[in-house]
Amino acid sequence: MKKSRLYPFERNRYFYGKLLTVRDFESEQKYFNDKRRLLNRLLYGSGVLSGMSVVAVDDKTVSVEMGVAIDYIGREIVIPAPVTMKLSMIEGFTNNEYKKNVYLCVAYDEKGKEPVHSVGNSSVRSDEVSEYNRMLESYRLFVNEKAPAPSSFEFVRLMESVVTIFENDNVRITQRMPKYVNPGEVVDVKLVVEKTLQTPRIAFDYSIDTKGFTFVGDTDETVSFAEPGNSQDTEYELTYQLKAPLAAGGYAELGIPARDAKLVIGDTAIPIDYSAKHKIEVVEVPVAERILEDWHNRSLEQAVEGSADQSICLAKISLLQMGPTYMIEKVDRMPFDEYIENTSLLQRLFRNGGQGSSQQFYASSEAHDLEYDAKPTLDVKYHPERNEFDFKLGIPKPQHLYDEIATGTMEVALESIGKSGGFFFSRGKKNYVSDEISHGLGEGQVSIVVGLEEADESGASAGTGTKKKVYYGQIDVFTGTEFEPDIPNVTLGTIVYPEKGTFRIGMKLRDDGESSASVIAVRWWAFKSLGTAPQMAAADDDYEGGLFEAAPSSE
Repeated sequence: MKKSRLYPFERNRYFYGKLLTVRDFESEQKYFNDKRRLLNRLLYGSGVLSGMSVVAVDDKTVSVEMGVAIDYIGREIVIPAPVTMKLSMIEGFTNNEYKKNVYLCVAYDEKGKEPVHSVGNSSVRSDEVSEYNRMLESYRLFVNEKAPAPSSFEFVRLMESVVTIFENDNVRITQRMPKYVNPGEVVDVKLVVEKTLQTPRIAFDYSIDTKGFTFVGDTDETVSFAEPGNSQDTEYELTYQLKAPLAAGGYAELGIPARDAKLVIGDTAIPIDYSAKHKIEVVEVPVAERILEDWHNRSLEQAVEGSADQSICLAKISLLQMGPTYMIEKVDRMPFDEYIENTSLLQRLFRNGGQGSSQQFYASSEAHDLEYDAKPTLDVKYHPERNEFDFKLGIPKPQHLYDEIATGTMEVALESIGKSGGFFFSRGKKNYVSDEISHGLGEGQVSIVVGLEEADESGASAGTGTKKKVYYGQIDVFTGTEFEPDIPNVTLGTIVYPEKGTFRIGMKLRDDGESSASVIAVRWWAFKSLGTAPQMAAADDDYEGGLFEAAPSSE
């Protein structure tokens, strides 16, 4: 199976006295080699099985570690020992321009070994004839200076729709999305921007035409990409989401009109020459089943010959141009994920139907306070690159008890009337009405409780400090007792203004009893109903309508 062409298998039939020729021995080898390689290709696929890591040794040299791979027609590639080579000495590397990305690849190669004298050929030729005694199943390392097209990989062709929007020697812009979708499914669309290190910053804006798809999240029919100013990456991904049609059995389309695309590289505007379009089939069955159907329906020619000349890319090497020479800046191993996973590993990863961490979703949350009368808010964003939902919840602050109670003090100076020892309010009045006082509980009905506050300094000499007492109601009930206050006997009253959130305190001196006080301190408390807003509003309406009547007097 040196070539991808498949022929019927034939094996030698041995019998006593058979004359064996070169053809018979070659047929023996070919039979076993071709059959094994066919099964390799169809059962295991292609890619690296183990090893073959590529690392930069210095600015101009790379090393490829030992390893095993299977190529695209099933041949085993073995690198038996590490290989270190200057990049400029590897086949395919050109010196025409150093500001570029290059791709280090490996391919199967056979080499003759142990030349020996050919006795049979010397009988028909007069000159010395040699033939190789062994064929070494070896490998060939070489450089490609152009990235392979994404659609050249079989697994990409089966699962994704890929369109190229723009491509030149230094920049390639593609867009990728699933080849099949289920009705109503939200799918990721990825814009992939690839560039060389020394290419100026890239900005790309384009509009989207959809047929069947609807936008999800922040996407508003326009996609914008701007390369970060301090980044040293050579590949970027921008993801947005679309929702598939609700009905199966047709196609949905996603177009990128060239007329609306704006590409800027550095300070230069680059025209987009042609429009790109995805045509996605909307299927009723699970997408995985539809992909398997394509896999099973592919012809043997597609399975065996489709990628016969394709090599395995081991690394993408980013170069910087340094005057007349180059420097290796970065090595990205296996840029196209050409791996073959061990079946035992896969069995353990997907045992019992589990999909591992790749199918798990994560969530981060953040809560913030809103005003107590605001409506709750919820903002959810999905980050597909890390399977994470970001929840931001706004919660109204509760009306705590201390928000419904307010307190304060008011002090009123008294004037003595001289030798009689009596007291009056300012300018000799026995009545006093305060200015409007804001209780701080907002509009609505409140209850006001007032009392006279007295400082008790009896314990100060004992080191206990000054204490305060507040008298509510008629304080003359304490006359003649040890609790008799040293403050004037006054009557207190209040006026409440529900629509303004304020009140007044009124006082009247009842007698001119003896007192050493020169200031009356009034402690007030305001209480607001903890009922619901509709109940409070109804209570206000009833109050204003006169439905709340005083009980008839018993006298």
